[in-house]
Amino acid sequence: MLRKKYYLFLIISAFILISCDPYSKDKNKISIGFSQSISEDDSWRKSMDYTMKLEASLHPEIDLTICNANNNTQRQIQDIEKMIEKHLDAIIVAPYGSDSIVPVIEKAYKKGIPVIIVDRKVNTPFFTAFLGTDNVEVGRIAGKHIVSISKANANVLEIRATTDISPGVERSLGFKQIMDRYPGIKKVSITAADLESLNAKFSRALDSLPKLDYVFAFNDNIALQAWQVAKQKGRENKIKFIGIDGLNGPNGGIQAVKDGMLAATILYPTGGSEAIKLAVKLVNKESVSKNNKLATVLIDSLNADIMSNQFDKISQQQSNIDTQLKVIDKQERKYITLYNLMKLLGFFSVAIFCLALFSVYSVISIRRKKRQLELTNQKIKNQRNQIEKFAEKLKISNEGKINFFTGISHEFKTPLTLILSCVESLNDEFKSKSYNVKKDLDIMYNNSMRLLRLINQLLDFRKIESKNFNIKVSKTNLWFFSKNLFKEFEREANKRNIEYTITTNDEDLEVYLDKNLMDKVYYNLLSNSFKFTPDGGKIEIKINKNLEKNSVEITFKDSGIGIPKNEINEIFNPFFKGSNNYKNGSGIGLNLSKSFIDLHKGAIEVKSDKGTEFIISLKLGTEHLDKKQIINDTDYVYENHDEYFDIEPIKDKNQLAEENDKKYSILIIEDNVELLEFIAAKLSDEYNVLKSDGKNATEIALEVMPDIILCDLNLPEKNGFEICETLKKNILTSHIPTIILTAMDDEETYIKSLEAGADLFLTKPFNLKVLKQSIKGLLYNREKLRYYYTNNIGELEVNTLGIIEKKFLNKIEALLEKNIDNSSFSVEDLANCLNISRVQLYRKVKAVLGIGVSDYITNYRLEKSKELLKTTSLNISEIAYSCGFTSPNYFSTTFKSKYSISPKEFRNNK
Repeated sequence: MLRKKYYLFLIISAFILISCDPYSKDKNKISIGFSQSISEDDSWRKSMDYTMKLEASLHPEIDLTICNANNNTQRQIQDIEKMIEKHLDAIIVAPYGSDSIVPVIEKAYKKGIPVIIVDRKVNTPFFTAFLGTDNVEVGRIAGKHIVSISKANANVLEIRATTDISPGVERSLGFKQIMDRYPGIKKVSITAADLESLNAKFSRALDSLPKLDYVFAFNDNIALQAWQVAKQKGRENKIKFIGIDGLNGPNGGIQAVKDGMLAATILYPTGGSEAIKLAVKLVNKESVSKNNKLATVLIDSLNADIMSNQFDKISQQQSNIDTQLKVIDKQERKYITLYNLMKLLGFFSVAIFCLALFSVYSVISIRRKKRQLELTNQKIKNQRNQIEKFAEKLKISNEGKINFFTGISHEFKTPLTLILSCVESLNDEFKSKSYNVKKDLDIMYNNSMRLLRLINQLLDFRKIESKNFNIKVSKTNLWFFSKNLFKEFEREANKRNIEYTITTNDEDLEVYLDKNLMDKVYYNLLSNSFKFTPDGGKIEIKINKNLEKNSVEITFKDSGIGIPKNEINEIFNPFFKGSNNYKNGSGIGLNLSKSFIDLHKGAIEVKSDKGTEFIISLKLGTEHLDKKQIINDTDYVYENHDEYFDIEPIKDKNQLAEENDKKYSILIIEDNVELLEFIAAKLSDEYNVLKSDGKNATEIALEVMPDIILCDLNLPEKNGFEICETLKKNILTSHIPTIILTAMDDEETYIKSLEAGADLFLTKPFNLKVLKQSIKGLLYNREKLRYYYTNNIGELEVNTLGIIEKKFLNKIEALLEKNIDNSSFSVEDLANCLNISRVQLYRKVKAVLGIGVSDYITNYRLEKSKELLKTTSLNISEIAYSCGFTSPNYFSTTFKSKYSISPKEFRNNK
């Protein structure tokens, strides 16, 4: 049957092609020309063109031609003349001027071509229809909005466009009608031919109007330009700006309302879609009104989000609604026909028995049709439910894609940071003519390959989504193929002391596979294994031939963190990231791997029990493959992966604890080993560098108490906020300056960093010189504080000292005051009273004040002795013992050493 239809179609097509005159005009086509007047740089005009094209695309019979005059009346006249010569079915005109274009419009109208005028009016009645918004009403809406929110004595400035176009004149008229009703509101006007002249005129108007409450502009672009001028004078928050157009998008009026730049905008529909519909009606000889108005509405902060979302969804929803309405309309017509038939049969059933029998048959038929209608209605309901479910899935998918692109954008920043910093470092080293570039070049190369792999994943993902992936398989020795990929990760396994093995029960097994795609599968699975397997763990690959199933199983097993059981079914979904996964990643690697296995007609499954196990099953032979997919091995091009793991392992805790008294110590907390080693290498010449991958950061900080901390935000266990907050709340580490490094550059992250107590916030990719200078600045400020407090013992009320440091030093002073006359009160006693070790006490006091604890205690006793020498009549010996000195001679020696004057001379000279 299908073959007969195919032959019939060929015969009919051949007959049509033979009988067609190639020079005749296609009578089924509707040719519509649109003469646009304003440049494509105008967003509103661009939106008009777009909606026309969109509406025309829904009608295959429409042939739409758009000509742009680019603000040139003569050129627009020439465009319309050409449309008349081509005998188009309808012409749509958006006039640039109202008078000069009239003759050519009248010419087209008199030749019987329907002419539709959109937006601006023309000074002639010889056109078919006008389509546009009531601009007088637009002006009234703006006036009513200002009146509704203003005070009785408000000042309003109207910015008009050139006065010879109808929208500007009518908007100003409508606005004036409302303003004239309220004499208490003072209104002034200025006219701006373009944005450049607007700047000067509005600037002068602002200077002459120190109290200006509202600005009503001809369109959103003028309103936003006026806002910029007001911003330069610091008055943008004191004036409410109202514009017209209400375009959606990042640069449109709705977004400006959402951003707070405009108080409101009035929707001014482009009418592009309506103009096409109107043209079709005119071509089809349908009755059309001479004047067609487009609806408008005020958009302010209350409805801006709603309007924006509605504009985004309206295109998709309109198509679905049209389809459903057509189905419903068709069913209604069927129902009405059957209903009328039933009444007719009932009427004739009284007259004749034959008709009575026919009526019985009709009832049965109607019931059958009713059942069909019910089934049809049920199908419509099911379709509606499916559409709703699809919309929800689409929403979830879009959110996932947004999160994916956000995550992968942040992932791009770390390799970019390393590449840019290496280039900067190499540049400096070339200038000094003394350099060792191998390590920097390795980092640049490896990170360039990381970016290339990320981009390739994106391209592969797009090909899979669009089903444009072509698989090319060739006969491959699976053991040699797997062994080669196994070797690429051996160095990483050796560095991290991971037991890494590969075994097989058949080294001669040959499988038909696409080496490029299977290479990516191996790489993704092994990368995940190494990413989530701790140092000293185990990773194994097993290749086993299954004779019963005529297949081979490739198993990748590790002893890593595993996958939560409730998430195993979602692991192959695109953009999915496990709840226990704190590593950076795009979330598409496993999805791509499964897609590549599916292309091989194979299967992949995952198990997770004390680690993770991925099992790939591939069929042997070629029966399951398309013959076109099989190629010779000589046709194969291998996309080899350069080794990714190329970084020194993190130093152990004992190395981190080494101190260097000649240099400041800096603790770098970063889970990206490559970036950690790079920053450490660049700072090691100036600082004693300590390193942490984030798992033991707080322990190292408490043990070593570095001079400054450099901390990443995204870390495997605690994030940078938590680590910073923990250290700032601890009395032993609260004084340490902390710099947060992150790929996130939004305001919320910056605020969270400040709330956590961070001293500085730098975004990736960062400039290495800026980082070094920031570290020096923080250490310099800390040194100034040390100098001040060392020379002002007891004066801790200044605001520059942290609250925890104040409490700590106040507590020490209270203990010293309590034991001031106890000469045996030692550093160990003070540490015991504070419940910390002697070493921790020494490091804390040294870090805050720059002196040792013993020196601090001695200085405190000397300050008290000075006070007693000034305010009491006690002799030198009594003062010495009351301040905790073991003898008067030791007191006199210490006092003179500190102040270069003996206690006796100090009292005599007071």
